[in-house]
Amino acid sequence: MHTRRIGDVEVSAIGLGAMPMSIEGRPDEARSLATVHAALDAGVTLVDTADAYHLHADEIGHNETLIAKALASHDGGRDVLVATKGGHLRPGDGSWTLDGSPEHLKAACEDSLRRLGVEAIGLYQFHRPDPRVPYAESVGAIRDLLDEGKIRMAGISNADPDQIRQANEILGGRLVSVQNQFSPAFRSSEPELRLCDELGIAFLPWSPLGGISRAGGLGSAHAPFARIAEARGVSPQRVCLAWMLAKSPVVVPIPGASRPETIRDSAAAPDLTLTAEELTELDAA
Repeated sequence: MHTRRIGDVEVSAIGLGAMPMSIEGRPDEARSLATVHAALDAGVTLVDTADAYHLHADEIGHNETLIAKALASHDGGRDVLVATKGGHLRPGDGSWTLDGSPEHLKAACEDSLRRLGVEAIGLYQFHRPDPRVPYAESVGAIRDLLDEGKIRMAGISNADPDQIRQANEILGGRLVSVQNQFSPAFRSSEPELRLCDELGIAFLPWSPLGGISRAGGLGSAHAPFARIAEARGVSPQRVCLAWMLAKSPVVVPIPGASRPETIRDSAAAPDLTLTAEELTELDAA
């Protein structure tokens, strides 16, 4: 597996987005554990989770608990950087709500520490800006957690360029990652990607294949990806991830998976080198 860097940590060039294993349509636990283990066997050393990745109101942190169990039951689990997030809530009615208050973020971090069974979280990310709370206050809480040693590295998610610059300033230049939506169908995060490249901050595309319900149809929706995939004898999804990796050395996609075969396919993307002509065609798709 090719590697990239998040802060001072070397990670696999492709991470595992664990959300599909805990929300609507989730598989049984056995398949989820098999999926995480397949990722580790394929060389994946970055797993992305969040306390809000759950289905029912009484199971906050379902995904974190699942990931902790999966890592503890595999020899490769010790070498994984677990990235989790705080600031989102799921009341249990299918909706997503926000709480970016410093009090909530600090309490959420403590709960995540307990569920993950660690003394310090490898990468803790502010999940999404809360319009009711000044952004500086939310990021200030992340800074405090970093200063206190509760988290080893700090990141943000769903941020615009101004927020990236502001967060990095508040964190004293210690912002290591930005996790934003980016895919062939959702390219409006290109400015954030370019800024991260300029600043040397890891850019983690979430839903890089278009999301849980649309990932399987990526080739049908975006013909150039399908054409190149057929010519190369690989899946359109693998072509998509290889395209993203070629954009910048700071890009580390985190495709979601709930089946072993899908994460195995994604994990093979760093071995696919696209030509300049192919990249130009995909950029224009």
